Amino acid sequence: MSGQTFPYQTVRDVDVQNKQILVREGYDVPFNDDGTIADDLRIIVSLPTLKYLIKLGAKIVLIAHAGRPEGAPNPKLSFAPVAKDLSDKLAEIYKELNQPTQEVKFVDDCIGEKVRKATENMKPGEVILLENLRFHPEEEKNDADFAKTLADDSHAEIFVQDAFSNLHRAHASMDAITHYLPSVAGLLVEKEYIEIKSAIEDPNRPLTAIMGGAKISDKIPLVKKFVGIADNVVIGGAMANNFLKEKGINVASSLVEKDQDGTIREILDAAHKKFGADFDKKFILPSDAAIAPHGDPTEERVEIDLSDNPLYGEAKIFDLGTKTIDQICETIRGSGTVIWNGDLGIDSTPQFSHASSRVALELAKNPHVVSIIGGGDTADFVRGWDSLKGGSFTHVSTGGGASLELMAGDTLPGIAALLPRR
Repeated sequence: MSGQTFPYQTVRDVDVQNKQILVREGYDVPFNDDGTIADDLRIIVSLPTLKYLIKLGAKIVLIAHAGRPEGAPNPKLSFAPVAKDLSDKLAEIYKELNQPTQEVKFVDDCIGEKVRKATENMKPGEVILLENLRFHPEEEKNDADFAKTLADDSHAEIFVQDAFSNLHRAHASMDAITHYLPSVAGLLVEKEYIEIKSAIEDPNRPLTAIMGGAKISDKIPLVKKFVGIADNVVIGGAMANNFLKEKGINVASSLVEKDQDGTIREILDAAHKKFGADFDKKFILPSDAAIAPHGDPTEERVEIDLSDNPLYGEAKIFDLGTKTIDQICETIRGSGTVIWNGDLGIDSTPQFSHASSRVALELAKNPHVVSIIGGGDTADFVRGWDSLKGGSFTHVSTGGGASLELMAGDTLPGIAALLPRR
């Protein structure tokens, strides 16, 4: 993998010294019941951009969203805990840069008089975090007036897009804002783009794509793309049930997405045409499965061979069987690049997370394999599994839908409006 370039200007390409910078971050972090942050990954990955700006004496105003507050304030989704956590993390950066430590100031709105006053006379290296954008319904409506107000009230001179996890959303702080400020990418957006695009367009061969999750409809473009470009395709998770059903295997009460038969046939036909006699080796579907005989994920794991032990009644498939897992691991060992997007079982339960755990282990112990982990649930799983919090893999994406759409070759609204590289 080499040679992939980023086609847009980044924060490195513009003069940010002593400038007031509006930075869109992806701080959609999960909160515990007591209001503390359950997983700080999306804060951690924002630090390189913030460090770069602080080093150059920029005055930084941060905006982001969290959850689905339905366009109204919700104390459970406030960014007050994020400001505290970010203050602690930035203290180390100020120290490293030999600069005076500054607390991250929190403003409990993202537009209005409070914001105007707080951002009016900022000092170099100062960081202010504004309240959850989605407390205003105009954010998700991509409202131009709201975007202009964000730009005006923050006194910003430049906009930096660093919220990779939200790039696929045409919202005011992702799209409309770029009409009012010169707009460039942050270091996270640049890194995510290059890692994912390189794996898709210039992979170390053989390229193996491992697709899981529940809904085939969310991943149709990507599955079709991988059939065309990958050397091996693995289908797991609940989405595999649709393929098994199309092959005439009784999946009993297992989750099957409706109205996908035609799509499944089209994908299978394309895979048969491409892989020919090697279809079963190159397009890997479950040959055995781990089931719960009564459909309850708290039940004991029972493995069955799908060719001679059909399911019945309330039985549900909740994970891949050992034979299929072994085949996938063998394929990984012979790969140059592996792209994995989607859980392969019910990863929240130890007895039905064997497939995902084994795949994670195989990737971690074979560092010669370039491993790209798609965002969302897969990223959450591997970070929880990995003692290095994702460090055992080449790249763990922070974006779920964004990484899916970027892999599929779609245009992402949050990046398309940035200034092109000269």
